[in-house]
Amino acid sequence: MPDEKVQAEKKAVEAKGAAAPEPMPKRALEFALLQWRPAATAVAVVLAALLLWHVVNGRNGLSVWQQKRVEDRELRKEIDELNEENARLRDRIERLKSNPDAIGQVARDKLHYTKPNEVIVSMPPDKQTQAQPAGAGK
Repeated sequence: MPDEKVQAEKKAVEAKGAAAPEPMPKRALEFALLQWRPAATAVAVVLAALLLWHVVNGRNGLSVWQQKRVEDRELRKEIDELNEENARLRDRIERLKSNPDAIGQVARDKLHYTKPNEVIVSMPPDKQTQAQPAGAGK
């Protein structure tokens, strides 16, 4: 019986000249078909913006990469300076091993050794190089 009522209502509406309303799922499908491209475009733009932000500012982004490059240059410079200092110290060690005069010069400078008939004269340090005693600046 309920089917007969629905069919009777449809015939009554058709008789009046008005078109029957479309079922809801069909209208929703048509709306989805019309709006999916703009919505997908908006979603793609948002995802691209998020990806771009992550590439620039993310954990391993361009800004972090630039900082690491600067740090790398500074560390390489420090390594080069340390290698030069090591080379100078190796040369000094070789001179001290092979040259008795160099050993004598170090003994005279550091340990205040003298050769026979030599006199050591100690000069007071310059005022500019002399360290100020604690509390002198008050």
